[in-house]
Amino acid sequence: MIECLSGKLKYYRRIASRYEKKVIHFKGMLAFAATFLQLTA
Repeated sequence: MIECLSGKLKYYRRIASRYEKKVIHFKGMLAFAATFLQLTA
């Protein structure tokens, strides 16, 4: 289940290449993408 989620999150270029250098911004983007995936599933 975790591996599937990380695979789906890597479709988001912003997360895969880690544009955000600060940890708090990266965590926020992860939360946003995970929420978006949950709502569209």
